[in-house]
Amino acid sequence: MRDFSQTVKMARRYIKSWNKEEHLDALRVAVLGSASIQHYVMILRYLLHEEGIEAEVYEGEYNGIAMDVFDSDSVLYRFNPEIVIILPHYTDIHRYPVPMDGERETAELIQEYVGFYTNAWKTIGSKCDCRILQANFVIPPEHVLGNMERGLLSSKTSFLQQLNEDLYRVAPENVTIVDVELLAQYVGKYQYIDYSSYFLNKMPCRLDMLPELCSLFVGLVAAMKGHVRKCLVLDLDNTIWGGVVGDDGWDGIQLDPNEGTGEAYRYFQQYVLTLKQRGVILAVCSKNDEDKAKEPFEKNPHMLLRLEDISCFVANWEDKASNLQMIAQKLNIGVDSLVFFDDNPAEREIVRFHLPQVHVVDVPEDPALYAVTLDRETPFEWLQLTKEDLLRSDSYVRNQQRENMQRQFVDYNAYLQALEMSGSVHRVGDKETSRFAQLLNKSNQFNLRTQRYTEDEICSMQKDKNIRCLCGELSDKFSSYGIISCVILKKTEEDIFIDSWVMSCRVLKRGVEHMMFRQIIAESEAIGCREIVAEYIPTTKNGMVQDFYEGLGFDLCSEQDGVKRYRYDLSKTFDKDIFIQMALPDKERK
Repeated sequence: MRDFSQTVKMARRYIKSWNKEEHLDALRVAVLGSASIQHYVMILRYLLHEEGIEAEVYEGEYNGIAMDVFDSDSVLYRFNPEIVIILPHYTDIHRYPVPMDGERETAELIQEYVGFYTNAWKTIGSKCDCRILQANFVIPPEHVLGNMERGLLSSKTSFLQQLNEDLYRVAPENVTIVDVELLAQYVGKYQYIDYSSYFLNKMPCRLDMLPELCSLFVGLVAAMKGHVRKCLVLDLDNTIWGGVVGDDGWDGIQLDPNEGTGEAYRYFQQYVLTLKQRGVILAVCSKNDEDKAKEPFEKNPHMLLRLEDISCFVANWEDKASNLQMIAQKLNIGVDSLVFFDDNPAEREIVRFHLPQVHVVDVPEDPALYAVTLDRETPFEWLQLTKEDLLRSDSYVRNQQRENMQRQFVDYNAYLQALEMSGSVHRVGDKETSRFAQLLNKSNQFNLRTQRYTEDEICSMQKDKNIRCLCGELSDKFSSYGIISCVILKKTEEDIFIDSWVMSCRVLKRGVEHMMFRQIIAESEAIGCREIVAEYIPTTKNGMVQDFYEGLGFDLCSEQDGVKRYRYDLSKTFDKDIFIQMALPDKERK
């Protein structure tokens, strides 16, 4: 838990040095709240900066949500935010059901408040192209009705619970409800709510809780900007089992479910498995002899985690910072996608020093607290969950099988043929929109322009006759990858512009790019275009594709500040035929 005083000190220093002229492309964030939000805004900006996101923030007036939202000439709309954060407070609810009100009266009153927020979301959406992050209501701990409080629909607690649930239920795609109520439950309501501070200064929570409150929102903003953690890297000894396997042996480590310490480690393993089931990649980074480190996975009957659950297993005597870099390289993901969980504080500090991009968990001494500690940090904050996410971890395990098979081949093309790959490209359908948006928004390396779009924007594009949203799928003898490439084409006059082109790095060098290019050519010719126009915009992460269009035969037209503009003449039939031949087999033709 962050120290509030130190965080505020660092935040003030950062804001004092912030120069708007140096950050003209800063993210525009508006914060609207019913309680005092000054400290919240200050800490939010600083924590976003720590995530590599510079933000310019509009701070609404105290108790000014309605005033800002429903005034069409408000400063909020002149600010034109990209993200709007709404922080309601339970004191906003001025009317509750009376104790003997029935279900109908209670539902009507709930709908009145739900209607206020749905109207607010709709109004903001009509004025700004933005994402809305709205906190749910923290339910105060008072139980006027005693044990009957939760049993009566008309009680204050039941009313606020139902209001929270209805806000989740009706929130449109551009609105994310942030579970602040859960944070308050974690620490205890009397620890979260500071009644004295609220009555004196209208503080929404205890001051020392503000960094954690801000962190909930920072994680979601970071996910929107493509900063997504997706791999949990685990130490072994005294982390997923008790003891040291090199000394105690695979049958001497602490994992006995009939013994308290062993049960605690198994509980943590079970939590880790639930992360894998939701799509988190699992890796091992241990100072051990590899054969010894693998023995518990293979022989100990009390192990819940198995080798097939681990996408990358690294056990040696090298330093862990170097090993983490190797894990990221093997998995073909960024180092900033890693979450490191190690019981040794010295190892954690070494990783923090050498790899500040890695999220390092402060692991407690008691293994009984491992699962709740990792859960409370919420490092794996994603905006949505798709079927591709659920298959991700297994797909990396299958990649290990592919690599093992590749070692049997000297010729790479022969290896590709042995994979028995097939693919398809088609226009995005309604069921694929979520995955299409997710891949566009989280892809950073193979991403030619790094443009981000919401699901609503993509839905609008699908209805535009001058826009084509294409997605590519791939499968091989081991598994189906699902949607692994996305392209957005926009027709101008006689040209077609490649607005976006992203691809999962898991399928590099598999012919997917040629398969996609074949379809881009087909779509361009179908709508009567003579040339394809493309652009590469450099970022800190997409250097791997800086010469991508040259490789496809595009002509470089201009280059300024690293931005490259290209054209491809569709009459270049010779080059076109080459790339069509290089594309991998189509599923429908197999």
